[in-house]
Amino acid sequence: MIRGLIFDFDGLILETEGPIYQSWQEIYHSYGCHLPFDSWTNIIGTADYEFEPIAELERQYGAQLDHQGLQVRHQQLEADMIVVLSAMPGVQGYLDDAKGLGLKIGLASSSPCEWVTGHLDRLGLTHYFDCIKGSDDVLRTKPDPRLFLAVLEELELGADEAVVLEDSPNGVLAAKRAGIFCVAVPNSMTRDLKFDHADMRLESLEDLSLKKLLQLAN
Repeated sequence: MIRGLIFDFDGLILETEGPIYQSWQEIYHSYGCHLPFDSWTNIIGTADYEFEPIAELERQYGAQLDHQGLQVRHQQLEADMIVVLSAMPGVQGYLDDAKGLGLKIGLASSSPCEWVTGHLDRLGLTHYFDCIKGSDDVLRTKPDPRLFLAVLEELELGADEAVVLEDSPNGVLAAKRAGIFCVAVPNSMTRDLKFDHADMRLESLEDLSLKKLLQLAN
């Protein structure tokens, strides 16, 4: 019996992944360089993959650059793009329906909790969540299962009592390693990636009601 719903954040609740990549790409272009999309997709959904965009930019440009200045520039570009965004389609409906059904609602993100809660506060969604876990709560992030296991423990749920909603292959793999039924909901950045481990795939949360999804997952 499903008693809990666990959300990813970046790319699932809020489409931050596109702006993060686009802001770095804008910086790369200003130096006459290009940030390879294939390299970038490896880090989507995880904080543990070793890819440093500034180091790659320096390699392509052939000179040492101001790391702190580039980080500040990137953060400003990224913030300007993200602050105008609303929640992804279907998210509000799923949260409302989950509350109405009496489900426990968790969130497991490879981003820091401050990042996640700051955006949730802006979107007016924080109060929906009974548990929020981020990269600062575990030693390893996705595709390691520890984030999902930590959410299950706090919500007092078994792995067979929850459904995970994820947008990245790293997130799906982490959920399956935790033994949880996982629904892949790719975004524009992850749509062409492989989701072989997912139990189900939706192009949008608007494609299937939560009640129907729970019937299929039980």
